[in-house]
Amino acid sequence: MSTLSTSLPGGTWNLGDLTVTRFGYGAMQLAGPGVMGPPADPDGALAVLREAVDLGITHIDTSDAYGPRVTNRLIREALHPYPESLRIATKVGANRDEQGGWPPARRPEDLRRSVHENLESLGVEVLDLVNLRLGNAEGPQPGSLAEPFEALVELRQQGLIRHLGVSNATADQVAQARAIAPIVCVQNMYNLAYRQDDELIDTLAEAGIAYVPFFPLGGFSPLQSSALSSVAARLGTTPMSVALAWLLQRSANILLIPGTSSAAHLRENVAGAGLQLRDEDLAELEFDAREPD
Repeated sequence: MSTLSTSLPGGTWNLGDLTVTRFGYGAMQLAGPGVMGPPADPDGALAVLREAVDLGITHIDTSDAYGPRVTNRLIREALHPYPESLRIATKVGANRDEQGGWPPARRPEDLRRSVHENLESLGVEVLDLVNLRLGNAEGPQPGSLAEPFEALVELRQQGLIRHLGVSNATADQVAQARAIAPIVCVQNMYNLAYRQDDELIDTLAEAGIAYVPFFPLGGFSPLQSSALSSVAARLGTTPMSVALAWLLQRSANILLIPGTSSAAHLRENVAGAGLQLRDEDLAELEFDAREPD
């Protein structure tokens, strides 16, 4: 970890040679309903992005598939020319269809096109971090990632990408990617109630690789946990604040990218993630997470 100081909860982490705040921002919710189309309040969306930077956040997660082609353009409008400290992570490997689905787009030619589209829409000459999205809307799926990942490695060698990661991946796919080329992060679904990657998180921590949970608050179905409610009531805060704080305390390599379309909600998330959970709080949350459904 970097020793640079930050007022944001969790401090900082190094994605390769790029230092980012462990508390970041996910831009997906800036698109319209179902992550399709433009936002209902474009000025509000721009305000959220500017507030994120004003708060000191240096890690923004996006994808040209959001909208599609909505969030990247909002990021560029709000923040370009970008602060020197800001790092933008994007994803390739899936498109959007007219029904709001996420059909895969992982052929080498698809990935080359996606990388160039991200470069253009963000207004940069090199992408800080590109995650290869695997699996489907149901979650990770087994299978080789060699061909698409090697295509991204080639683009990195051409100087268009600084660092690589994988998203929606199985542990075997993570290992396969690491055998092909260095990765700096894994972005999978994970939260207090969805703990399938516990072992993977610990393995990555030992290797100095970040783990970036998407849907840290449950995504489209908010987390439901009696322990969350109990701990939140005891601390006089919200269950979502406890969930974010738990993630930061779960492992030093976890980076948060909670999304919101509200500047006020963004500030609430930052404050909530800064909660210091006590041993008895952590024990209660852990017991609840391990209980069978």
